[in-house]
Amino acid sequence: MIARLVGLLVEKNPPQVLVDVGGVGYEVSVPMSTFYNLPAQGERVTLLTQLVVREDARILFGFLTPQERSVFGQLVKISGVGPRTALAILSGLSVAELAQTVTLQESGRLVKVPGIGKKTAERLLLELKGKLGSDLALPASPASGALADILQALVGLGYSDREAAAACKVLPSGVGVSDGIKLALKSLGR
Repeated sequence: MIARLVGLLVEKNPPQVLVDVGGVGYEVSVPMSTFYNLPAQGERVTLLTQLVVREDARILFGFLTPQERSVFGQLVKISGVGPRTALAILSGLSVAELAQTVTLQESGRLVKVPGIGKKTAERLLLELKGKLGSDLALPASPASGALADILQALVGLGYSDREAAAACKVLPSGVGVSDGIKLALKSLGR
């Protein structure tokens, strides 16, 4: 199994990159989160990889962080989620955002990822619950249900997931839904 590649970054054509390792070129599919953080062409790169073997192909997937590779491995174990879908999930959500989505059980965020329907999103939330590292998820708080409602209300009002999440981070712990929405709207209005 190929677990890591260290070499020169020869080509960058999203979502594939070509890495020259000792004169051998490896085509590697990467999530967009990794792609955007790659060095310039011609520079040295280290990618953690996972080889997926199918009847008709052997595909190498690459990641910059061990967390991305670990989550990718967990995603492809879920029925109905193949490597391409797992790559799309990691391209649409960072590992921390995915952990937050699972913690708050927000299927709406997953449905926004291309290729993920309502049933697949619900299966993902069920299968991943408690499996993503606790260091990646939001700290558990008694108001996490209120936080989910506040996030959902802000997204319903037209704010992006990132804006809503940023506004909720500054809320005091234990805040109620209506007060939380008011405070979040004030912070978004600045």
